Amino acid sequence: MRTIGRRRIIATVATAVTLGAGALLAGPALAAPPPESPAAAAAHAEPLAAGTPCSISARSCVDLDTQRAWLLHDGKITRGPVKIASGGNGEETPIGHSLRVYRKDKDHLSQESRLADGRPAPMPWAAFFQDGGIAFHSGSPSRSSAGCIHLAPADAEAWFDDLQIGDQVQVVRASQEEAARRTA
Repeated sequence: MRTIGRRRIIATVATAVTLGAGALLAGPALAAPPPESPAAAAAHAEPLAAGTPCSISARSCVDLDTQRAWLLHDGKITRGPVKIASGGNGEETPIGHSLRVYRKDKDHLSQESRLADGRPAPMPWAAFFQDGGIAFHSGSPSRSSAGCIHLAPADAEAWFDDLQIGDQVQVVRASQEEAARRTA
C-alpha cells in the first residue's frame, strides 16, 4: 500500500508541477497588456505621418526597430529616413511619444561619456530631448551610443538647425506601434 500511496503522491505532485509550469508559461501570454500612457494614447489617436511609425504631431520621429529617423513639418517628411544608431549594451535609448527638445548645444562636450584619454567626448550638433543627456548628435550611425541618437554629421547639423526648443520628438519601435494602433 505504501508504494501505491507514494506513486499517487508523486503523480499528484508531478501533475501539479506540470500544470503549474504550464500556467506560468501561459499566464503572461494571456495577461492583458499594460495600459497605455496618456501620451501614447494621444499619439495613437492621431493619424500616422505617412512613411513613418510616428503621429503627425511629431517634429522628429525615430524608429528603434529599423534604426532610422525623420524630420517632419505638419505631418510631412522634410528629411529622411536617415540611418541612425541608438543606445545599446544596457544603455538603451528611452521610448516616448511626447519627448521635447529642451536644450541645444552646437559644440557640446559630454560629462557622461569620456574618450580613451579621459577627456569629455564631443557631441557636436546636440539637440537634447530627454533627461540624462539624451540627444540627437553627430556620431557614427554604425556604432551604438550610450542612449543618444547618433546621426551622420550632415544629418546632425540638419536636426540641430531644424528642431527648436519645445518641439516634439517621438522615439518608438514600429512593431509595437502597429500592435498598439490595432488594439486602440
